[in-house]
Amino acid sequence: MKQLSVLPQQCLLLVTCLLMALEAVPIDIDKTKVKAEGHVEGEKVENPDTGLYYDEYLRQVIDVLETDKHFREKLQTADIEEIKSGKLSRELDLVSHHVRTRLDELKRQEVARLRMLIKAKMDSVQDTGIDHQALLKQFEHLNHQNPDTFEPKDLDMLIKAATSDLENYDKTRHEEFKKYEMMKEHERREYLKTLDEEKRKKEESKFEEMKKKHGDHPKVHHPGSKDQLKEVWEEADGLDPNEFDPKTFFKLHDVNNDGFLDEQELEALFTKELEKVYDPKNEEDDMVEMEEERLRMREHVMNEVDINKDRLVTLEEFLRATEKKEFLEPDSWETLDQQQLFTEDELKEFENHISQQEDELRKKAEELQKQKEELQRQHDQLQAQKQELQQVVKQMEQKKLQQGNAPAGPGGELKIQPPGEHKAGDAAQQPAGGDQPLPPGHVPEAAVRTEQLHP
Repeated sequence: MKQLSVLPQQCLLLVTCLLMALEAVPIDIDKTKVKAEGHVEGEKVENPDTGLYYDEYLRQVIDVLETDKHFREKLQTADIEEIKSGKLSRELDLVSHHVRTRLDELKRQEVARLRMLIKAKMDSVQDTGIDHQALLKQFEHLNHQNPDTFEPKDLDMLIKAATSDLENYDKTRHEEFKKYEMMKEHERREYLKTLDEEKRKKEESKFEEMKKKHGDHPKVHHPGSKDQLKEVWEEADGLDPNEFDPKTFFKLHDVNNDGFLDEQELEALFTKELEKVYDPKNEEDDMVEMEEERLRMREHVMNEVDINKDRLVTLEEFLRATEKKEFLEPDSWETLDQQQLFTEDELKEFENHISQQEDELRKKAEELQKQKEELQRQHDQLQAQKQELQQVVKQMEQKKLQQGNAPAGPGGELKIQPPGEHKAGDAAQQPAGGDQPLPPGHVPEAAVRTEQLHP
């Protein structure tokens, strides 16, 4: 099994606020073997992805802060409220110069990355004159007014942004799942409209049959109950159910041996229950619904067990939960197929929203089509003008040839014969002597005769 891990013990409280992955890992091997492997002290481990768009920056900042002894000691004595309130951030002024220099470098890299993202986004819509400083205001995990140095305000903003984003992450996932389910139903109903009466009845009958088949599964134990944990103890851990011991169970499933059950380790406990309801090989089972079911189970257990709401379960909290009546005699657990995920009014509102989006896209498509047709019309008009001009030039050339004018050369120049290059038929019309100049004082004979006739 892939082991999930968090930061070392000294940074546990900061991790509580900043680092939580929300994907579950199935239990697929004997946990006694996992424990036997142990955890190597000082081993560098990778943290699960938080899903935040600034996840890498968050990780790097925490890694650098870990290297400072003073900050690490302050973190050990800090509580959740001190971290969230920003009191811990002020300790940044006391860390070493090397740490501050490295944090400055990380911030400059993050600002440069955000600016590149902004530019790429704006370039995609062919926008110009980008004001990076104004657009950086939308990012709340760093102080954009000071892009060069990492200050206490930056750490405070990073903690608050990560805490807020992670707290709202589950809510966002629930909303997205609800939209997913409504879209499925919308598409199913739209498909039925395309069928004739006989095919529609067959399709509806098939749909009801698949729903019934999906709902026909073994009983699902209440998450976090004794029966549910004993089933994991027996089937996943391979231990005798009659020897179930909560303390031993906790240590077996504290995969990274940090003394806590985090959200991922809790979600892994529900795999056996989910396998009763969902099988990826079955057409009627939706794996998206399975992950939503897992998320709801984890939230329920956290609400029941996590007393201080730090999103971690201590051994003390776990043992205290096993003493409650709900642990021994829990209510039945309703799976998603037993719940109404949305109302008809909500579906109608969702479909109206889809219809509006489709209308907007249709209008844009019509506008683009009109623009295309207009461009084609202008292109055709230019082509017609070009052909008309070519015809006029051709007619002019033909007219020049008919009038005996010298045709134009390749470059449009006229072909004029140079002096002395007359045609042979013109030789008889030339006076005697050809082109030789007359001597000074010589009067042509024709001119003399004309003078004698008209004194």
